[in-house]
Amino acid sequence: METKCKKTLQADFDMFDISEKLGFILEEPLTNLPDYYRVWLDLANNITHLIESRKLRDLVHKMPVLSPHLLNNHRELRLAHLALGFISMGYVWQEGQHAPAQILPKALAWPYWLVSRRLGLPPILTYADSVLANWKLRDPTGEMESGNMDLIFSFPGGETCRGFFIVSLLVEMAASSGITGALEVMHAMKTSDLINIQKGLVKVTLSLKKMKETFKLIHNHVDPTVFHGTLRIFVSGWRDNPMLPRGLLYEGVSNEPIFLSGGSAAQSSAIQCFDALLCTQHEDETGTFLARMRDYMPPAHRQLIETLSVCPSLRDFILAHSSSDLCQAYNSCVSALVDLRNYHIHTVAKYVVVPGNHAHGMGCPLRGVGTALNATGTGGSSLMVFLKSVRNTTQKALIQERSASRKTEM
Repeated sequence: METKCKKTLQADFDMFDISEKLGFILEEPLTNLPDYYRVWLDLANNITHLIESRKLRDLVHKMPVLSPHLLNNHRELRLAHLALGFISMGYVWQEGQHAPAQILPKALAWPYWLVSRRLGLPPILTYADSVLANWKLRDPTGEMESGNMDLIFSFPGGETCRGFFIVSLLVEMAASSGITGALEVMHAMKTSDLINIQKGLVKVTLSLKKMKETFKLIHNHVDPTVFHGTLRIFVSGWRDNPMLPRGLLYEGVSNEPIFLSGGSAAQSSAIQCFDALLCTQHEDETGTFLARMRDYMPPAHRQLIETLSVCPSLRDFILAHSSSDLCQAYNSCVSALVDLRNYHIHTVAKYVVVPGNHAHGMGCPLRGVGTALNATGTGGSSLMVFLKSVRNTTQKALIQERSASRKTEM
């Protein structure tokens, strides 16, 4: 029986392009491409210096238009998407909030568009790029821990940039056992296996608690002033963004500007998987925004969320069974997700709202994002309203013991 379960899980891992140890994180990302693409990597590897010296745009204008036909596999495509994403963000935001580029030159736009189509991702730097596929080990024989990890490409912001992306990556790593737990629950429900449903839920709960503990590392590595004033603009997109209200024209791709959201935690497949498993019903603008963020995830990861979403409702299943243990396991899981979201709200206040208000009071001397995105997430959401709405909806999924017993009596 155990062997059969392992085979089933392995089939899921293969289908949804995830791993037991790393979850949605890309395993062993490449750091090199065929020599033909050297100009992309030269620019991406030096992006911080080129932005700070204001030379990036000039060098992009001299770039040849390269075809992505020599990119042969998924990892090569992911590295190309990552490199072109970093170059594009640097190009658009090199001069700060007051002079963003309105047009992405063909040498960037055209290959980026083609690579994106092959991956099923949009042509903008996504969470799947900057977090899930942007890491390497300093010592290849060492462990995946903060001190032994580095970024493949980095924006201005020094340790704050490294810390922001690496801590996000470690949070995703902490989610991996929860993703396995979610799959176990999904399969156990097919045979009404209450014991394994409960075991899977416990696994998800422990994973969510570990994610919150890991998230706390951000305070050791990320400086609020540097994050808000230097880094944040480089993960901002061109949809619902007051700095680029007309979107961005991709030269050689479209005659009309394109509107795309910047990378955000809403693009984390792990969090949306847990929402789908626990049947949290995000509605109205919040639900629409989260559904749109799935378009920024690798297709296989998106497919897992959709698979969990169309499964019979776990919450209804628990309501229909008079098991207080199962109800408690479910509620513990929901509570852990609420706690994580609460912590995220407090962290956003520290890193976005407070420094934003301070920058406004100081006349915003920073060249970065300034006050333009104070109330807006990099993905284009109305930030605190959105985060609190998501938290409150999650809380509503909690089952009152009386509801469970009343449903059983009926």
